[in-house]
Amino acid sequence: MRLADRIADDELLMVHGAWDALTARMAEQAGAEAVYMSGSCVSSSTHGGPDIGLTTMTEMARRARQMAGAIDVPLVADGDTGYGNALNVRRTVREYERAGVSAIQLEDQDFPKKCGHFEGKRVVEAPEFAAKVEAATEARESDEFLVVARTDALAVHGVEEAIRRARLYREAGADVLFVEAPTDVETMREVTTAVEGPHLANMAAKGKTPPLSREELTGAGYDVAIYPSDAFKAALHTIRHVYETVISEGSQASVLDEMVEWGERDDITLLHEWTAFERAADEREDAYAERYAKLD
Repeated sequence: MRLADRIADDELLMVHGAWDALTARMAEQAGAEAVYMSGSCVSSSTHGGPDIGLTTMTEMARRARQMAGAIDVPLVADGDTGYGNALNVRRTVREYERAGVSAIQLEDQDFPKKCGHFEGKRVVEAPEFAAKVEAATEARESDEFLVVARTDALAVHGVEEAIRRARLYREAGADVLFVEAPTDVETMREVTTAVEGPHLANMAAKGKTPPLSREELTGAGYDVAIYPSDAFKAALHTIRHVYETVISEGSQASVLDEMVEWGERDDITLLHEWTAFERAADEREDAYAERYAKLD
């Protein structure tokens, strides 16, 4: 099913966050209908620092290509601010689309941008970003490639300005609207009621927005929800615990039960498929060796 058609369904589309090819595949294997490439998680996993605009477009596009190549479900990818003006947005969209991305998320923050749930955010003028949204829609090579327009104006200027911007970005051609970091359900309903959707909710774990269920999000008027950092934060917790335990105890014995088995890892990495490919290649080589021996 096309991503746009799935978003138009009555049932909320839950898009689960990943940060590399392996975690994208694990999300799909767990049953995810779509995967979200989290800019925050990619940023931290790339340079080990916070999500404050340190990652470049080429780094993000490269990671998107790796992730899209590992899964068969749609990949929704964070494109930050588009990495510059409308000209940069044009190139970013083309790079993402050709990498196999199904939808790009762009935001109206000023550079350097920050994680949507950080303090101290700044936004550009609404007309400037609306022009970038239009440039993004014009740059795509297929109408099936979606543009998600995010505004961070709620935390900076309040809900009225966020709604005003969302309306403008919709007029500019955005396929999905994303008002970032509402702090209560009433504000969420106010946004979705005031502006024609589809609307996306960011269920950033332990962030500013309350953790709502699928049914509660649907009732609040949302069509899509991203869960960008659940697995990432859980992984950080487990990784730190394992390192500290092995170092302090001088043994891995007490954390072995927290690790996947060899066979589980092989299933995740599709070892059986690669083994079959290798066997088939060996058989073809043997067949050609026989034919070659018969040639004059």
